[in-house]
Amino acid sequence: MRHRKRTAKIGMKSQHRRSTLANLVCSLIEYSRITTTVAKAKVARRYADKMVTLAKKGTLHHRREALAFLRHKPAVTKLFAEIGKQHGDRNGGYTRIVRVGQRLGDAAHVAILEWTGTVMTTPEPDAGEKVEEPKSKEPKIPKTKKKVEVAATS
Repeated sequence: MRHRKRTAKIGMKSQHRRSTLANLVCSLIEYSRITTTVAKAKVARRYADKMVTLAKKGTLHHRREALAFLRHKPAVTKLFAEIGKQHGDRNGGYTRIVRVGQRLGDAAHVAILEWTGTVMTTPEPDAGEKVEEPKSKEPKIPKTKKKVEVAATS
């Protein structure tokens, strides 16, 4: 039984898991939205929320703790400059997980992990851009193969 065992192993050894989660959180900081499996998103959410809490405190000690986990200076700079201030008035829940569906290759459950301050938008076509209308449901007529006769020469 796994009573009181909090570590989600997600099928990796500890060093691989730590690097993967650090890279996921760095990508989330850089791009504000990442697509990954649901299990990885749930674990990465914990660490992303902890990084935002460190960024809200903002001292040199907290910056060094974030750098020790993330190991990527530009990500830490953006975290403390933008994301920490963006979530300054919230007491938690800095990220959200939106389930997308299943991946085609291995049918893994996929989710989008993003910051709560962002708004989910769908791209709308521009005014000058032509919008495709749905094609009619006419039955397709199969093409017949033409027979080519070769005249035999004697």
